[in-house]
Order: sequence, then structure tokens, then C-alpha cells
Amino acid sequence: MRRTHYSVGPEAVYQHTRQLLIDCLKIRDYGRRCSAHTLVSLLLQASMRLVSLYQSCSMCVRTCCYETARKALCSNLPELPELEARLNRALAARLPKALKRRPQRMALDLVLTPYHGLPQQDPREIYRGSYKSGTSHFHAYATLYVVRRGQRFTVAITSVKASEPLDEVVRRLLRYGTRIGLKFRFILLDRGFWSVNVVGYLQHARCPFLMPVSARGRVPKHPKGPSGTYVFYGWKKSGFASYVLQSRRGEKTARVSICVHCLERPSGKRKTLVYAYWGLKPASTTWVRETYRLRYGIESSYRQMKQSQARTTSRSPKVRLLRVGLSLILRNVWVWMHYEVLSTPRRGVRKLNERRLHYQKFLAWLLSAIANQIRLIDQLTIERPQPKQLALHTATS
Repeated sequence: MRRTHYSVGPEAVYQHTRQLLIDCLKIRDYGRRCSAHTLVSLLLQASMRLVSLYQSCSMCVRTCCYETARKALCSNLPELPELEARLNRALAARLPKALKRRPQRMALDLVLTPYHGLPQQDPREIYRGSYKSGTSHFHAYATLYVVRRGQRFTVAITSVKASEPLDEVVRRLLRYGTRIGLKFRFILLDRGFWSVNVVGYLQHARCPFLMPVSARGRVPKHPKGPSGTYVFYGWKKSGFASYVLQSRRGEKTARVSICVHCLERPSGKRKTLVYAYWGLKPASTTWVRETYRLRYGIESSYRQMKQSQARTTSRSPKVRLLRVGLSLILRNVWVWMHYEVLSTPRRGVRKLNERRLHYQKFLAWLLSAIANQIRLIDQLTIERPQPKQLALHTATS
């Protein structure tokens, strides 16, 4: 039987993305010169061109000026908790129904965006971390991510304040996921979440997890020998064990299972990987290692997020959260298109065509559609006659 073919273009993708943002973020018109459609188009252009809102406005003709666009943006930004809820509504707006039928593997991680300024109001707005990109000050965000081939959506985001307990961050993200109807098969976490509070909360919530173990205690070269989790890093063979995690003062404890996987390198050196898990029954240490490797997809989402993240010099945490959320929403629309629009229907599991539309081409599509809606500056007024070389080049071309 001959297969029917259809077509989809940049204009349809742009209209869908723009309407999704207007509906979920509740963007309203700001006077005659800056409608909701114009403001969203300027924000999308700033995200895809990696420029600021000021530069996005200066590229266009017959649109609102930067000051009008800035006031329109400020009038449409609610308080931080409400803005976070709206962004999460937009992230979950296009989730396939199949994701909610069965428990899913999820990943949870922190992303730090470098910041070189002062806090706007509260000193807790600035998160301190390891030195990176010329600073140790960051705006921190935590995201919840679906680990499933073809449906790798970012389903929730939350801002993280300085000295905020990580178990509160984990609780907030899991509540977002439960609220939209997701069920958790198990959670994959980074070693930064290795603490008795996070482990205790996940066990209390009956949520299985898998994470690397941080090396703590006496080092192997100590005269008394290794202690704490350093003992597992000295194993010569792969295996399983158990460990009681304690707080510094010893008032809280949590028992977890330990998996040690010894990996032989081509150079002959042995690399020891230590994981902690609870609520799982792994068949082998290799299964634990290969399962945890699935978490690296969330790192790819952060790499793609940076490819569509607008620039800003604003100190407002709301503006900075918005630009991170917009880039993740754009990536979710791209993933949704691959699953719902660009896949090949067939009996059983649909066939994904991942090479039909790369992320950079998706962004180029949106830019071309925006250029059709908003006229870009194609001429500049100069104060001297046009050089002959430019005129000759124009005539020959």
C-alpha cells in the first residue's frame, strides 16, 4: 500500500511555539506597540540568536523600542513561585500520554549559570560553587528529566537558593512530577546529592534511586588505612555490599546498598566505580554501570539549552529564570516534534527519524519564520557616499 506523505514548515512550528508560550506563561498585550505576539517573537529571537532583548529589538524595523519591550516583559512577569509554576506548565504541556501510563526512569540534576554581579535583593539568590567561567557565584536551577528514548523531555525546573537543603529541592521536583501524572520507576542522581537527608527522604517517599558515592573518610595512604566510603574504592574486584550513611553529628542514619564495578582501562590501570542504590535488584554490576550512564542525557539537555539561551545583564532572578525556562521549552518542542510529527507510524513502537530535523535546523526554522513576521533591518543610514567597491560588488553579484 502506498504511504501518504505530508509536509510541515517553519511557519507552523513557529505558530505552535508562540501560542504555547502565550497560553502557558499568560502573556498579555502591553499597549498598541507591543502585543503579546510581538513580545514573544522578540524573546524567541533573543534566545535563538544568543543576544539580549535590547539587541533583539535593535535588529527589527517597525517594532516597539527596547524600553517598551522591557516594560512589557516586567508587566508580564509574576512573582518567582508563580513564574516557576507557569514555566513548569509549559514544560509539561506537550508530554505524550504514553509517558503517564507506566513508571518512568527519571534523572535529576543541578545546573549552574555563572553570574558576575551582586544579588538584587536577597543574598541567598547567589549560589556558591566550584570556580568556573571566572567566578564562583552562580544562579542555580534543578531540573527533572525523563530518561526514555525518543521522549527525553525536561518536565520540571525549580530555582535553588544558597544554603537550601537539597532534600527540599528533590521534594519540590518530585511533587511537580507527581502533579502532572508521572510515576517514578527510579531516580538517577548526581554525586552532589550524596547526603543522608536526600537518601532518607527518597527512602521515606518509597522512591528507588541510583547515584555515585562520594569518596569520604580516611584516604588509602593513611597510616591507619582507609575508612568511610574510601574502603570501597580500594576493592580489586566488582561486587555488592551495604553501607550505613551518617550525618556529621550522627543523629541521622540511612542504610543503602553499594555496588562496586571495577573497569579495566586499555592502559592497564583499573578504574573503580562506586554506586549507591535503594529499591532496586540489579542483576550485575555491569547493569548498574550501564543504567547510570543513561543519566548523561540530562547533560546533553543542558548543552542544547546553552545553544538557545538569551543573554542578559539583569540582576532579576525572574528574568534569569525565564531565559533558562524558555530555552528548555524550545528543546521540549523539538523533542515533541520528533515524537509526534517527524516519526514514522508503524505497528508497535513508532520509528524515530532523528536526522530529519537537528536542533540547530529547528532553531533556524523559527528564526526564518520570525523574520517573515518581523521585518529585520536591511539598510543602514550612512553619512558618506557609498564606496565604488561596494557598488561594483552589488552590480556584479
